Amino acid sequence: MEVLAILIPVSLFLGLVGLGAFVWTLRKGQYDDPEGDSRRILDPRYDDKPMPVKDDQRG
Repeated sequence: MEVLAILIPVSLFLGLVGLGAFVWTLRKGQYDDPEGDSRRILDPRYDDKPMPVKDDQRG
């Protein structure tokens, strides 16, 4: 039971840190462009294939 005296304050502290991080990301505007990702995923410029290496770039 003594361990609860340590675990409860630690869990409350970590929860407040997580909440603070979430509020910080809201204020920084991390979630302002919800449609941008859906449009970028269909853009052919962003694909999984690497760009071909030119002969002058090979070392």
